[in-house]
Amino acid sequence: MTTDIHATAPSDPSDHPTTATMRAVAFTRSLPVDDPASQVDVELPRPVPGARDLLVEVRAVSVNPVDVKVRGGGDPDGARVLGFDAAGVVVEVGEDVTLFQPGDEVWYAGDILRPGTNAELHVVDERIVARKPRSLSFADAAALPLTAITAWEGLFDKLRLTEASTGTLLVVGASGGVGSMVLQLAEALLPGVRVVATSSTEESEAWVRGLGAEATVNHRAGDLRGQIATAAPDGVDWVFTARVADPGQLELYVDVLNPFGQIVAIDDPETLDIAFLKSKSISFHWELMFTRPIAGGDGQLAQHRLLTDVAALVDEGRVRSTATTVLSPIDAEQLRAAHRQVESGRTIGKVVVTAGVDQEGAR
Repeated sequence: MTTDIHATAPSDPSDHPTTATMRAVAFTRSLPVDDPASQVDVELPRPVPGARDLLVEVRAVSVNPVDVKVRGGGDPDGARVLGFDAAGVVVEVGEDVTLFQPGDEVWYAGDILRPGTNAELHVVDERIVARKPRSLSFADAAALPLTAITAWEGLFDKLRLTEASTGTLLVVGASGGVGSMVLQLAEALLPGVRVVATSSTEESEAWVRGLGAEATVNHRAGDLRGQIATAAPDGVDWVFTARVADPGQLELYVDVLNPFGQIVAIDDPETLDIAFLKSKSISFHWELMFTRPIAGGDGQLAQHRLLTDVAALVDEGRVRSTATTVLSPIDAEQLRAAHRQVESGRTIGKVVVTAGVDQEGAR
């Protein structure tokens, strides 16, 4: 259940699509989140869609660790708009667009090389966009795209798991956004995979079990190796982790993984020595969901297809939104609050910020 904070009245979509400028939230200097200048309200030119682009009226966004990382990574060249996840309505299409038309309700995770979604209007390549689940509000839909893509690519493109796969998957960082989607996709599509999830509180344990984890281990309770051995007596076959950079984590994975096991990691260590994985012939995979948008071209259509598949799973009731907090409106104050929550490292699920349109239920 989401917590709705500072809700505002819905805006009329006709208020701004034809104006020459738009409101947005940007950062101009890399500053601590509590500094009022860390994110500021700005007025920017109305974006113009390219040939394969959609111009989307943004109804809701969510904040991910990548937003915090980019904001803290140094001063940008001018004002940079953050935000990747978005749910909204198409208001204009480029001349070569074939997948969408004005009025379509869409969701997507954006492109790290282009301006972000924390704005009234946003331009995005149609090939990384899908129609949002009919059963979700914009707020609940905005929580899912980036984490769904990351989880899907990690499970199916990297680990190459299938409906016939059998074995044990250890999910580290399981109560976060990506981990929550890994659990749900495994529950929905991988019936032969047993999932062990990390958790450290009663609340997070209830969360991960509710999303499909068969067993949990407490990474703050000591003797994690022993806990994993008890939870997975036949060993672990795959690890999906948001914590490979933490001291001792990789050594732990090598200890608990069976020979020929595999690891998918999504965090960003400055360096990583993986030579000692060889003794067990362990495979290591990086997952970055921006890889396809960065590469460009029709390879991006894989994200359109997978988001379409995830939307179907949502509408079938097999995957649910992971939004746990909803703030409003999309302005600097609320985005600073959202970043503060994500930076705490204690967030369960996702923090969403909405424009104030359709917060309570699906359209």
